[in-house]
Amino acid sequence: MFNVVLVEPEIPQNTGNIVRTCAATGCRLHLVRPLGFEVSDKYLKRAGLDYWHYVEIEFYDSVEEVLQRNAGSTFYFFSTKAARTHSDIAYKEGDFLVFGKETKGLPESLLAAHYEQAVRIPMIGEIRSLNLSNSVAIAVYEGWRQCGYTEGNRIGKLREFLPGGEKIE
Repeated sequence: MFNVVLVEPEIPQNTGNIVRTCAATGCRLHLVRPLGFEVSDKYLKRAGLDYWHYVEIEFYDSVEEVLQRNAGSTFYFFSTKAARTHSDIAYKEGDFLVFGKETKGLPESLLAAHYEQAVRIPMIGEIRSLNLSNSVAIAVYEGWRQCGYTEGNRIGKLREFLPGGEKIE
């Protein structure tokens, strides 16, 4: 599906939640060091380690390494400083969705170098930013929606009755 890139994530619970989102949507996860936690951290386990075996995870030592190893791919850089919104993009399977660390976001030098590919998630008021795991989920699901929820299970688990009490065959 998509490639989710976390640049120097700091909070283990966010990364655990993102692992769960990646598992549920078939996304690959790319983690750029340094990480603000150990992968074996008990909080990370609690937040989603039981889903890690469903997700391809790659580790990198820099954003430049991610860009070089995946040259020719399309990258979108998520930031509150971008002009275009995330829903202005026509996503394709295999695109890279890049997110910065919780406290600082992506480096301004990276955004300046790739400003045409920078996108933001709209917010009202003086809110500084959304939670990282929420931002990843919003971006992944918008892209997946545009791709027609390929391979997604569109059937709910309620099999006996419809809301009006009608029986399901």
